[in-house]
Amino acid sequence: MAELMAQTDAPTPTTDKITQAARETIYLCNFRVSVDGEWLCLRELNDISLTPDPEPAHEDSGGFHRFDPKDPIAIERLNLMNMAKLSIKGLIESALNLGRTLDSDYAPLQQFFVVMEHCLKHGLKTKKSFLGQNKSFWGALELVEKLTPEAGEITASVKDLPGLKTPLGRGRAWLRLALMQKKLSDYMKTIINRKDLLSEFYESNALMMEEEGAVIAGLLVGLNVIDANLCMKGEDLDSQVGVIDFSMYLKDGQSSKTAEGDGQITAILDQKNYVEELNRHLSASVNNLQAKVDAMEKSNTKLTEELAVANNRIITLQEDVERVKEESSYQLESSRKDVEKELEVQIGMKQEMELSMKMLETDMCEKQDALVELRQQLEDLRALNQQLAQKSQNLEEGAKQKSEVISRLEEKTDQMAGTIKHLENSEEDCVKQARSLSSNAGKLLRKQL
Repeated sequence: MAELMAQTDAPTPTTDKITQAARETIYLCNFRVSVDGEWLCLRELNDISLTPDPEPAHEDSGGFHRFDPKDPIAIERLNLMNMAKLSIKGLIESALNLGRTLDSDYAPLQQFFVVMEHCLKHGLKTKKSFLGQNKSFWGALELVEKLTPEAGEITASVKDLPGLKTPLGRGRAWLRLALMQKKLSDYMKTIINRKDLLSEFYESNALMMEEEGAVIAGLLVGLNVIDANLCMKGEDLDSQVGVIDFSMYLKDGQSSKTAEGDGQITAILDQKNYVEELNRHLSASVNNLQAKVDAMEKSNTKLTEELAVANNRIITLQEDVERVKEESSYQLESSRKDVEKELEVQIGMKQEMELSMKMLETDMCEKQDALVELRQQLEDLRALNQQLAQKSQNLEEGAKQKSEVISRLEEKTDQMAGTIKHLENSEEDCVKQARSLSSNAGKLLRKQL
């Protein structure tokens, strides 16, 4: 990096307003390297206009801001987009020349992930927490699961990976899994189209909120021709330092002259490979649909045969039902006569039961009246006994005679209590008989019904 800084002494024509912004810019060959605490990108000088533009930045019809050479944020977005173009192009070219499945140690692939990480970090809002300030693009990537349910598998796999402790590590793992699924472009387009949700995580002038983000999402389609098998177990994604190796993208003067021709050939090859990939997907879809149609035809034929068998079975069942109806009507008539006879017998028994119940009720009433009278007499005798006891205490001379009278009265009282107890037992027997008769009457009524 010190060698790069040593080559920045050459003066550049610029205005006073651009001079201050250009102090942090390093010029290397025909590229400009913009340095900030969290991003580091190249851009071709031919694409930079150093002349002042009096017009401020405006929004175009698509809601994006036009490029303003005075705006350092706009320059950062353009640099990142150009860096993404170089990274994607170099990755596709080297992968096609390599002709095999890419792994985690492949340098152009590692650089691609570094560039994507810088793109996703651009313009992130700083969230304050108890542990300090935090800036991570993992929250934005989690939106894909809400907008595209099929992306839930990637999110679940990332959360299940052992060893990932930071949101940055989970975001890096998510990018690798999406690339292996060849869905990275689709997922990026999904979240870029929902700027109302992205505004929670990004500033309004961030790359993901502007036109450059949509351009990068479109460029990612070309990566569908690449096959990658990335093993993330044991890889320390939390503490990796994402530094772009610019030497991979720097070319000499002779090679830069043929860059356009090579770029056109590469673009044609990319388009060809992309079309072939689409054709393979379409052929697989057609084969699947044809298999489904064949299965449906076989199922339809089977259902037709089963329907014919079912119709025959229905006709047979209808004939059986008619025969059963005839037999049941005859049996119903004979059983109805038997039931009527039984009902008449039950009605007679019911009438007898009702008469018996009435007689029992009358007898119970009489016994209850007698019991009440006996209880009254017992109360009177007890009261008289108390009076005599009081008089016996006052009359010492006639105590013996009165004691004899009291003894006789007590004997009568015991006799009366025995009589009352006998009557109570008789009453309980009557009640039990009444309940038994009532239960028998209820059973007869249920049988009758």
